[in-house]
Amino acid sequence: MDQFINLWSDVAIILWGYATAWFLVSLILKRNDIADIAWGLGYCLLCVWLFFTQPTGPSTLLLYGMVCLWGARLSIHIYHRNRGKAEDFRYLQWRTDWGKSFYWRSYLQVYVLQSFFILIIITPILWASLFTTPWSLFTAVGASLWVLGFLFQSIGDYQLTHFKKTKQPGEIMQRGLWKYSRHPNYFGEIVMWWGIYCIVLPLPQGWWTIVSPVTITVLLAYVSGVPMLEKKYAGNVAYEADKKRTWALLPKIW
Repeated sequence: MDQFINLWSDVAIILWGYATAWFLVSLILKRNDIADIAWGLGYCLLCVWLFFTQPTGPSTLLLYGMVCLWGARLSIHIYHRNRGKAEDFRYLQWRTDWGKSFYWRSYLQVYVLQSFFILIIITPILWASLFTTPWSLFTAVGASLWVLGFLFQSIGDYQLTHFKKTKQPGEIMQRGLWKYSRHPNYFGEIVMWWGIYCIVLPLPQGWWTIVSPVTITVLLAYVSGVPMLEKKYAGNVAYEADKKRTWALLPKIW
């Protein structure tokens, strides 16, 4: 455990510098929604660092590859989604709400807080980096869950992007995966991290890294994901009807 604490401390320092750098970039660009791009890239950075500083085995290489693929795809998607557009509505609202305290609150409540959550959610990867274990049945099950989640998130994002190009005022996405879940992309991200936990579970004391999938599930389901978007569309007749027909995250296929 001492070895893990030392590793965790090193990662915390790296993430503090990472958060500070992105905050400075946000001041230059005058937009805080670049934090959404920094989210996925932060995991990629840590996996690359772990690859060069920790012993590697088949399972850890698989985990690094999964996380880097997910993080890079998500950040590239968000970059193209935001390019040429005004700052995301959530961050614009905070500019108004925070007033004179905007700068220090942005640093602490956007960038430092985000890095704190990265530190918690990447826990299974940090724990796995201390071991060089071969693949197992848990690896196959976890990898299958991860693939399912990755497909849900990437296909859901792709479908939503094309829908927005032709959508009419007040119209909401109800095709493809969005016909079965109001937030299939968030569902996919949650499933991916539960898949990663499944791979790490058979490691010595690996059970405690459940803090990772529980954290991302709570964040997306009850804090920063679903609630914010549901609030945005509150009062939309089509969306209210869709809420009666589908579930927020879990696909309702009947």
